[in-house]
Amino acid sequence: MSWQFSDLIDLKALLVIALIFIPLEALIPHRHEQKTLRSHWLNDAFYMFFNGILIKAGLLVVVGGALVLIGYLIPDSVGQLVQSQPVWLQAIEVIVIADIGFYLAHRAFHAFPFLWRFHAVHHSIEEMDWLAAHRVHPVDQVLTKSASYLPIFALGFSPAAIGIYVLIYQWQALLIHSNVRINFGPLRWIVASPQFHHWHHANERQAYDKNFSGQLSFLDAIGGTLYMPDRMPSKYGTNDPVPTVYHEQLAYPFVANRPRPKGLASAVGDNQQ
Repeated sequence: MSWQFSDLIDLKALLVIALIFIPLEALIPHRHEQKTLRSHWLNDAFYMFFNGILIKAGLLVVVGGALVLIGYLIPDSVGQLVQSQPVWLQAIEVIVIADIGFYLAHRAFHAFPFLWRFHAVHHSIEEMDWLAAHRVHPVDQVLTKSASYLPIFALGFSPAAIGIYVLIYQWQALLIHSNVRINFGPLRWIVASPQFHHWHHANERQAYDKNFSGQLSFLDAIGGTLYMPDRMPSKYGTNDPVPTVYHEQLAYPFVANRPRPKGLASAVGDNQQ
């Protein structure tokens, strides 16, 4: 069985994404002074091209292995009942269930010191844009995505409904990191927006451990973690000593001294993120 490079990396999709977000950020930027080729853009481009290979392999092992075990516990009748619903209703249910899993996993990555070391790589972003959205440690991404995927696969939702969720999630993940000035209006209290997620990345004390949802901001309102003032953050990033190049960022969680996560820092009154 042969494989091609394009089986692992969808170059056409990446080109389409770039052709949409680069002009969008140029036309309606949040930060006008930020350059398209900003600091560390090449590092994040490396994430975009190659990180997906590690993530796909990890998800295959974690989700695939877990589903084998879950298959013995959940009868086929559950999946048949779920798939008897209209696809549009299934898609809504998938988005809600998957984002609850994402919220809980994301919050855990902020609460536990060892997990935070992986997530700190993503929080090392100091200039927000669509390309920076790809800067995620593969262990972080595999575990967080597993928390989203396992419930929806275990319950037997249809491939079409899951496909709709994946498509919406991927585009929304790029949008909420992007350097764009888009106002969601009243919808910002329901759906995650750039304003919502930029505050999650803010290196400002009052914003620590806030806005964990990936798609549905109202989950943070329920969880007591919503923070979305009228202004935008003045500073992004983390005070943790995260390296600036790909291979060192991959190794960072395993070799660095254990920094306190932001959640723990909040609990002890530390002024460092």
